[in-house]
Amino acid sequence: MQESQYARSLIEASRDPLVTISIEGKIMDMNQAMMNMTGLSREELTGSDFMEYFTDSFKARDVYKEVFASGFVKDYPLTMKDHHLTDVLFNGSVYMDGKGQTLGAVVVARDITEQRRIESELTEARDFAELATGIAEVAQGKAEEATRIAEDAMKAKQQFLSNMSHEIRTPMNAIIGFTKVVLKTELTAKQKEYLTAIKMSGDSLIVLINDILDLAKVDAGKMTFEETPFKMAESITSMLHLFEPKIQEKNLVLEKNYDNKIPEVLVGDPVRLHQIILNLISNAVKFTSNGTIVVSVKLASEDEENVVLKFSVSDTGIGIEESKIARIFENFQQASSGTSRLYGGTGLGLAIVKQLVESQGGSLQVESEMGIGSNFSFVLSFKKTTEEAASNYVIDVLSTEKKNIKVLVVEDIALNQLLMKTLLDDFGFERDIAENGSIAIEKLQTNIYDVVLMDLQMPVMNGFEATDYIRNVLKLEIPIIALTADVTTVDLQKCKSVGMNDYIAKPVDEKLLYSKIINLISKRLITDLAGDLADSSVKLKNTIEKKRSINLDYLKSLTKSSPKLMMEMISIYLEQTPSLLTTMKSSVKSKNWALLQTTVHKMIPSFSIVGLGGDSEDLARKIHELAGSLMQEEGIEKMVLEMETICSQACIELAEELKEMKNKNKE
Repeated sequence: MQESQYARSLIEASRDPLVTISIEGKIMDMNQAMMNMTGLSREELTGSDFMEYFTDSFKARDVYKEVFASGFVKDYPLTMKDHHLTDVLFNGSVYMDGKGQTLGAVVVARDITEQRRIESELTEARDFAELATGIAEVAQGKAEEATRIAEDAMKAKQQFLSNMSHEIRTPMNAIIGFTKVVLKTELTAKQKEYLTAIKMSGDSLIVLINDILDLAKVDAGKMTFEETPFKMAESITSMLHLFEPKIQEKNLVLEKNYDNKIPEVLVGDPVRLHQIILNLISNAVKFTSNGTIVVSVKLASEDEENVVLKFSVSDTGIGIEESKIARIFENFQQASSGTSRLYGGTGLGLAIVKQLVESQGGSLQVESEMGIGSNFSFVLSFKKTTEEAASNYVIDVLSTEKKNIKVLVVEDIALNQLLMKTLLDDFGFERDIAENGSIAIEKLQTNIYDVVLMDLQMPVMNGFEATDYIRNVLKLEIPIIALTADVTTVDLQKCKSVGMNDYIAKPVDEKLLYSKIINLISKRLITDLAGDLADSSVKLKNTIEKKRSINLDYLKSLTKSSPKLMMEMISIYLEQTPSLLTTMKSSVKSKNWALLQTTVHKMIPSFSIVGLGGDSEDLARKIHELAGSLMQEEGIEKMVLEMETICSQACIELAEELKEMKNKNKE
């Protein structure tokens, strides 16, 4: 009895359907799980055929026979008949009596429905994953193709803009240039009015071309940002001077608020900063009829390496409706449809400002109230530096010798040749014309020029090829200014890479052209003079006492031994003195005594700063006195030569001193 209960417990312990069958295949016993699956009672199941409960009775019979033939069957798949048709794995084993006679078999049907479902889902997931992978590969291929097409389209767009810029600027260069030339002549009031209208229309067209090109460069990711040491305060001041005529014309007030806590020299892109602020100030001037425009630069924060500056331009103009503020930074958008008609403009200025600010990691905000005015502000970060800012000042010496400057103009278009001849004649410069780069090279091999104005797109040999030949074959260091009607970033980078010193965009601004020519020649003179001083240092030492001519005690006292201030003052002296010496000599040669007196007057205060002896200062005052009285011309010439020797030696010693101070400062 106990054994019977034990057997029953084992049978019922199985959660899977379990039956015992006779050799004839009749069900002899079963557990509750079997009754639950079939929905039949124990009495109904007992004595029934085992095969009746499977969908494939023939397979069930084969399994049943296999059990008795082999003694067991493992994981044979069958499907049981119930209201769900359950998939099972058939496992069976015979049982025997004490004499080894087979009495029947125990069969367990394990439900594998959940397993099959999981397998099915896995199969479906795998199939879906393979399908998704295929779709992704196709999508990637299409994306790569779309990217290639977009890049090709952008290149085509850039090339189109480049070509169109060149084609439009070339005739505009002549139109605006000759209009300016004619405006300088005697004209009737009506003629002047008409020509002024032509010039204004041309200027407006150039503004539109520049705006579209700038926007295209930003969109194409071609807008690059330099990292140049520059003096922020001087940069802002010089920029504001550009608006003085327009401010006076409209009877406005322009105020500047500059935070003196801002470091003097910072590293950034002054050109792009100018572009941002110029756009904002231009906007303020355009929409302000009366009142004040305030330009403010404040130190927002700083650490050991960087400063964050907040720039703002506020006006008392017409203001912007609150609902329109978001639109004004979109391309070709203005505050209202009538804005362009009333005030002009392309609607691109603020879009470019936004792009330039955000491309440098900055942020731009605007506050405005109708009839009260607007305030545009932006925040940019700049690096601190101990480097000196690049000098932008132009030496005045050359204005007295400008007629000795000879310019080679390399230009293939006859109209532009005539314009450049006219402008250079107005400057008092000598000029020579070459129709292409090849002719320019021939002229440079037989003539001496002070500067080359090089057009970029020419037949036979273009400007890039000619410049490369001048630098690498002829080995000439003559300043070369590119004349380009295409001012895309790619061309400007190429200009620098082949060895051009500067560029000027067509239509040519005559004041800018003059200043660039003068500036480049000035820098070359300083370099040449510095080289001459270095080469003649041995001779100077033989003619001057072996002791040092300078004494920096007063300078140390003046600066409280601050290395930074001392280096700055020495640098200024080294920068200014060569040009003053050149002016001094040229004024004696041309007998321009007024210029000589003015030049020496500028030099005298520096003698005590660098510690030149009292004899040197006395000599300078004597020259100053004689130049004013127009006496003893021969004596003045001899004194000037002596003064040149003294100052040249001082430059050599100061240059050595500056080098040592910089090395110590690095340590």
